[in-house]
Amino acid sequence: MRALNAPNLAIRFFVVELGGLAASAYWGWEFTSGPGRWYLAAAAPIAFIAVWGLFIAPKARVQVSKPAAFAIELALVVLVAVGLGSAGPVWLGVSYAVVALVSGVLNFALKD
Repeated sequence: MRALNAPNLAIRFFVVELGGLAASAYWGWEFTSGPGRWYLAAAAPIAFIAVWGLFIAPKARVQVSKPAAFAIELALVVLVAVGLGSAGPVWLGVSYAVVALVSGVLNFALKD
């Protein structure tokens, strides 16, 4: 099971984290029109970064229990997936959710 740790960490960074930033920015852009879309396209990824950095990152600012960090991650992933699915093709949101949830469960199981 430990052999899955390195590939899972790569997937977490490139797909879950960077994909979450891109998906939240895309949702912010598509959610509204006019000048507000610029603000929302910038604010959504900033909110993603704030939550991830505060609670989920390996060197998180706020130390919470392992199950609490996992629950926060699941909530964040579901929000991003729903936003992505509502702003673009539904299959893209579902695909992001599946990859992020499997990666999160693996990370939860492999974390010390």
